[in-house]
Amino acid sequence: MKKSAHPTRPRVICAAAAGALAVCAAVITAPAATAGDCTASGLASVAGPVLAEAGGYLGAHPGANNVLTAAASQPPDVARDNVRGYFTANPGEFLDLRRIAGPLQDLRNQCGITVTPGQFATLFEALQS
Repeated sequence: MKKSAHPTRPRVICAAAAGALAVCAAVITAPAATAGDCTASGLASVAGPVLAEAGGYLGAHPGANNVLTAAASQPPDVARDNVRGYFTANPGEFLDLRRIAGPLQDLRNQCGITVTPGQFATLFEALQS
């Protein structure tokens, strides 16, 4: 099997998308939710569908996709300002992504955990052979 010339690119994009969703979700206080599964398995079960839906949404919204993709290669303060600027100018897209990220925000509130892009990247790194 031929390895990609850019093996880290999918991880970086995934981490950027996850991070952007986390930035969007962190700005909002989610309502109280029902008890969740505060384990790695529970997190994976919630994160998988959220990331899949976010991927589809971003594929259909190139402006949001471009600003979040660019954020992966920018310094954190620049990325944060650019992402906030984009979503301030496009509040409908912000609200859509906030709804998509809702289950992760709910799990964060219920379990007192924060999932960072670095944690997703660490998981992907650990699974590389």
